Amino acid sequence: MASKLGGFLRGMFGGGGSESPAAEAAASEYNGFTIRPAPRKQGSGWLVAGVIAKQFPEGVKEHHFIRADTFPGRDDAVAFAVRKAHQIIDERGDKMFTGS
Repeated sequence: MASKLGGFLRGMFGGGGSESPAAEAAASEYNGFTIRPAPRKQGSGWLVAGVIAKQFPEGVKEHHFIRADTFPGRDDAVAFAVRKAHQIIDERGDKMFTGS
């Protein structure tokens, strides 16, 4: 159990192991936000993760997300990350950057 937790944390924070590195995919635009899917290899599957960014007068703000969902193929994880990002944007909008 401890080794699985350690591997998960290394994957989240850029440590070594089979869970890293993130495999970033092509960025896309949605309602003024930039979505960068970044699935992570985890065991024999791909963990859903990505970044939502938006340009503000004071600079670019980013919201990183990681889901527990895994897929056997990278392309499926990328597609789900984009759908999840759309959902986050629709539900939270700019509020995702304020923490409220």
